[in-house]
Amino acid sequence: MINYKHLHYFWVAAKQGGIARASELLHITPQTISGQISLLEQHFGDDLFVKVGRNLELTETGRLALSYADEIFSLGDELEDALRNGPTERPQILKVGIAEVVPKTIAYRLLAPALNLSDAVRMVCKENTLESLLAELALNRLDLVLADGPVPPGLGVRGFNHPLGESGISFLAVPELAKRLTADFPASLDGAPLLIPSEINLMHVRLLQWFDKQNIHPQIVGEFDDSALMKAFGQAGTGVFTVPTAIADEVVNQYKVEVIGCTEAVREQFFAISAERRVSNPAVVAITEQAREWLK
Repeated sequence: MINYKHLHYFWVAAKQGGIARASELLHITPQTISGQISLLEQHFGDDLFVKVGRNLELTETGRLALSYADEIFSLGDELEDALRNGPTERPQILKVGIAEVVPKTIAYRLLAPALNLSDAVRMVCKENTLESLLAELALNRLDLVLADGPVPPGLGVRGFNHPLGESGISFLAVPELAKRLTADFPASLDGAPLLIPSEINLMHVRLLQWFDKQNIHPQIVGEFDDSALMKAFGQAGTGVFTVPTAIADEVVNQYKVEVIGCTEAVREQFFAISAERRVSNPAVVAITEQAREWLK
């Protein structure tokens, strides 16, 4: 059986970025912590850390151990709270992976119904590339993945696609730029400064194909993995940017920008991907059902 004291020393060292900081936090000598971690490595039969210069970095085994240690000690804190504060209903843990290309506002709107259930839900959200999240889903370390498309063919990871809906797109810009471009949309975008999602986003190709069909040639001044960063550049007046029309009003209010125009010819899709063909988790059911009402 794992020695959980050794695991705890490893966990603190990994979280603090080294044995010296863990020693200060735990009030234990660095030699003791180092020795206990060595015993844990012997138990696992593999190194957890590797020395890089003066620093320690996690090995692949170390990263895997850390992810499980996070859950173990999080549950320990939850147990302690429950015992101190009296018996309460234990919340359901919902572990969600959010593909980094999914706009944050969309992700919130999709996930919010799970927090409104009569039974308590504790949500754990992780953001990463779709490929990394699907790998975690295959290992049952996630209950659900939100993505802008289905499981890519040829990925070799099993997952079941649950379409949530789709939305047309809106073009937004700061008021000064929007005033110049609104009247003759979309032709007005020809030569206009434009911010677009990067190539990891399915919208990248869809937008470029739409511009080609319209014979419009904007000046692309930036490509972004992160939609929030793209909005920040747009808010600063760097260029026109796009958002799903379903959240355009919210973005207008939050970033103080204006809508130049919309198109339904370019559609942004959203999927929930699960390890099970038939969704039975009540929180996931709430997410999928309400999403289909919102994103039609």
